Amino acid sequence: MNFHPELPSPPPLEEGTLRLIPLGGLGEVGRNMHVLEYNGRLLIIDCGVLFPEENQPGVDLVLPDLTYLEDRLDDIDGLVLTHGHEDHIGATPYLLRMRQDIPILGSQLTLAFIESKLAEHRISPITLAVKEHQREKLGVWDLEFVAVNHSIPDALAVFVRTPAGTVLNTGDFKMDQLPLDGRITDLRSFARFGEEGVDIFQVDSTNAEVPGFTTSEVEIGPTLDRLFGTATGRIVVASFASHVHRVQQVIDAAHAHGRRVAFVGRSMVKNMNIAAELGYLKVPDGILVDPKKADLMPPEQVVYMSTGSQGEPMAALSRMANRDHKVQVGAGDLVILASSLIPGNENAVFRVINGLMRLGADVVHQGSARVHVSGHASAGELMYCYNILRPKNVMPIHGEVRHLLANGRVAQKTGIAAENVMLAENGVAVDLKDGVAKIVGAIDYHNIYVDGSSVGEITETELKDRRILADEGFVSVLAVVDSSNGRVVSGPEVHARGLAEDDSVFDAILDDIKNAIEDAARSGSTDNHQLQQVMRRVVGRFVGSKLRRRPMIIPIVIEA
Repeated sequence: MNFHPELPSPPPLEEGTLRLIPLGGLGEVGRNMHVLEYNGRLLIIDCGVLFPEENQPGVDLVLPDLTYLEDRLDDIDGLVLTHGHEDHIGATPYLLRMRQDIPILGSQLTLAFIESKLAEHRISPITLAVKEHQREKLGVWDLEFVAVNHSIPDALAVFVRTPAGTVLNTGDFKMDQLPLDGRITDLRSFARFGEEGVDIFQVDSTNAEVPGFTTSEVEIGPTLDRLFGTATGRIVVASFASHVHRVQQVIDAAHAHGRRVAFVGRSMVKNMNIAAELGYLKVPDGILVDPKKADLMPPEQVVYMSTGSQGEPMAALSRMANRDHKVQVGAGDLVILASSLIPGNENAVFRVINGLMRLGADVVHQGSARVHVSGHASAGELMYCYNILRPKNVMPIHGEVRHLLANGRVAQKTGIAAENVMLAENGVAVDLKDGVAKIVGAIDYHNIYVDGSSVGEITETELKDRRILADEGFVSVLAVVDSSNGRVVSGPEVHARGLAEDDSVFDAILDDIKNAIEDAARSGSTDNHQLQQVMRRVVGRFVGSKLRRRPMIIPIVIEA
């Protein structure tokens, strides 16, 4: 869906005007990326990935449409990363493959995560670590960083000052008043920005449909303590590999109940080692144990901290559910899914839950106990922000269409006029001049798929073919035709894969296929492509009417 399907391409940018174009994160939960342009110079805020849905078979990652930047790489002054979650940093290696010396600004933990990721791609970035209250100049961009609370330490919002106006981008945030690390969202700076004037407020929409306030992280601790206290077997806790706060609570609960913790999953091990080295994760002496040694310990003494809370097929928890992992889950074990369900992942997660319960494990998730709270501001918190900031214009970001609309409604309740709420989606350009924001057009926008080592080579058409192969099966039809007279000298042969019926079911139409080819040849159709289409139509009508299927049909004509 596009809020403005009729939009033309954006006009050339007028001098003294600030343009904002989201390249990801609007109309979806993931791959957040925003491009700001002023007087020919570009600033990028976040560069994340979207994880594929079930209807995107074979796809590893979905990237923002970086093709918009291909001819503008030298115009990029910098990349600001608001925090270290994959949906905000995961596409950075693909951007830096295009130009490696783009300066990256972010907090200490965020930069540590992205530097580790870039090292795997053999990229050595230029980075600048920033903290809350710090101001940095990047060409025409005057940036001030603000502490915000999220489900990962060291998250920052960024206030961008330009000659054309100001923009406040929250990144992901909430207003937890009792955060585990004591670092609250800096509403005093928000109020200061409000006094100065916020021309466009780009604000997290993920929880805009949820009334009230997001539950505090401290309420998770007692639940984990209770669950750990009653568990008699091994415990497996699944979470995002970057959720340092949740891992800290698991370590604290394990320590209180005499258990040791083993990290499972490459990304979990890597990220938690980084967090511990930098002091964001407090690890008591002797509590961590290698997973191989944990396998030899009594079950009641072990906690496995695992990846796979979203049902990812190759992640540790999914493999445990399939009995394809060295950690064998069974009767008497407790599995805790300590994360929210990302929209689109429901079926995959429930499949993992059912698999674990089939093995005899007890499974606890957000729907059955308070084992996770969101990292995003609910409607009450958003309303506070609007009242404090009093922005001239609002641009809801980070969320599906329903989230963006709900955020816009909250803004209007606080007195912001409907025409000042910029409801946009990926690729829609918003221009700001003299305090007035308006939607001016939309760029040509496409999904960019990572499939193994290929980037951007898989198209929507090829994905459709993959879905047909997966859902409907495959039929090949081969015939050898005499090129001089169009007579079929061998075949036709029909072979099917992925259909319940045996190949012999096609014996009934072999004569029809042969006659159709020869009739077409007598009518002057001597081109192989035309004969192949004749074969496709005969087989397609048969499988559609008799078998009630729509498989992929590959006709092959060989000239003799």
